[in-house]
Amino acid sequence: MTRFALTLEFDGTPFMGLQRQAHGPSVQQAVEEAITRITGENVVMFAAGRTDAGVHALHMRAHVDVEKDIAPFRLMEAMNYHLRPDPIAVTHACVVADDWHARFSCLGRSYIYRIANRRAPLTLEANRAWQVHQPLDAEAMHRAAQALIGLHDFTTFRSVHCQAASPVKTLDSLNVRREGEWVIIDTAARSYLHHQVRSMVGCLALVGMGRWRVEQMAEALAARDRGALGLNAPSSGLYFDRAVYPEEE
Repeated sequence: MTRFALTLEFDGTPFMGLQRQAHGPSVQQAVEEAITRITGENVVMFAAGRTDAGVHALHMRAHVDVEKDIAPFRLMEAMNYHLRPDPIAVTHACVVADDWHARFSCLGRSYIYRIANRRAPLTLEANRAWQVHQPLDAEAMHRAAQALIGLHDFTTFRSVHCQAASPVKTLDSLNVRREGEWVIIDTAARSYLHHQVRSMVGCLALVGMGRWRVEQMAEALAARDRGALGLNAPSSGLYFDRAVYPEEE
């Protein structure tokens, strides 16, 4: 049995999320079925994180155990062939130790959120960004974001369906910058609550629009109440960026 670590890139638009779902297609299902067609084996894919319906990934790490004797490059090439036409690509594959785990060995995860701040409709970027027509003050958004850095109870920014044992998380970074008509938010932490990133981004957008004061981010956090949430950003602008492992620090 060989354990392969995979790096996946995918457009989440047609999927119900990364994990297998009873009510629709998932990235996990597509990957596992591709490997079954290659090896004849029923495999289970484990990933560094979960993504909701419509969320994308740039470098999602995952692993699978395969009995067939196959080189990593050949597995990657075969998977990319069998994954078509699904918008999923395996960009890297390698053999790892039997105790390496895509989820449990992971030390940190980073996400990127993209806001298209313009009036004209999105064409090439449709379903791959959140379009906000009203001008956004990215500098004010960044100042507000700093109130969330560190160890906090993030109940306000937690989905009511979140299954985490505790709402307490440590946010390592949350940065906002403007690149032309784009407002980019990037964040890093060991782990996140369900909908945490989208909830933080939605409230930051309210600050950028001038509907919230900069100080209201800290007030919403301190409320520890989902009712204090101003806005939950849509899934289309969210990208799982990277997972960090001990050997990669």
